[in-house]
Amino acid sequence: MKLPDLNLLLTLDVLIQEGSVAGAARRLNLSTPAMSRSLARIRDAVGDPVLVRSGRGLAPTPRALELQAQVHSVVEQAQSVFSAFSQDLNLATLTRVFTLRANDVFIGGYGGRLREHLRRYAPRTVLRFVSEGEDDTDALSGEADLYIGSSQKFGADIKVQSLFTTSFCGLARAGHAIFKGAVTPERFVAYDHISVSRRGRAQGPIDLALAELGLTRHVSLITPTFHAAIFALADSDLILPSMPQHLMPGIERLGLKLRAFESPVPMTPVTVIQAWPPRLDSDPAHRWLRQTVKQVCDATA
Repeated sequence: MKLPDLNLLLTLDVLIQEGSVAGAARRLNLSTPAMSRSLARIRDAVGDPVLVRSGRGLAPTPRALELQAQVHSVVEQAQSVFSAFSQDLNLATLTRVFTLRANDVFIGGYGGRLREHLRRYAPRTVLRFVSEGEDDTDALSGEADLYIGSSQKFGADIKVQSLFTTSFCGLARAGHAIFKGAVTPERFVAYDHISVSRRGRAQGPIDLALAELGLTRHVSLITPTFHAAIFALADSDLILPSMPQHLMPGIERLGLKLRAFESPVPMTPVTVIQAWPPRLDSDPAHRWLRQTVKQVCDATA
């Protein structure tokens, strides 16, 4: 007799508790399509719909409710067995290099705090950042343990967790002429701009927003990182039109003579996520790293 995938028991337990495919997907860090496929496999395995349409949502079938206590008990027993492995993790003696693929926005805003947390609790570990690379499709290729960056499409097997959402402001040197009046769209495009793009692109979403107003801007400097752009502002009349807000406290601590302003054109906030391959999902040290990253981000939100 071929046994079904026992991972489906955990999925079934969460589906019954949530009464929602989307809710269960969020709880297990899966995509909604992946959860829908798991539900289809569960239905085949147990010979029951498990969840059926009820009003605007879903409700468990009588058979699902009958099995709920038994399924939950089995899941708890399995978790207690595997939790014994995590008890062997000794952070004080852990010797490991954690390789994170991230951009300078995360490194500048959170890298120092994250390393300080590791120094305090896992002093023998090394935090190693590598650049995002030219192609987003290789975000988790090679040696990367964790990808941290803007939300993107991953395969259904990749685990994803949201860390924070950041909005944007404009940035210029403190004595810039743009501060002598209201920052209107017309005055906004009257000065040369900096574009931040690791691919060397001069245009982006902000140009589409300006085009709707019948305006265009002149990008005279393109840098691969925000930190390079920040230091270029101090000695020029350039404008950095899309500065992540969560980096502003760091700029203020450095005492840089730069000043933020509210952008006169709408810019969509960006959600920053962490993603990791399934082979590392149950690794105790990696799990601790993910929890630490989330904790550091929440503490500075």
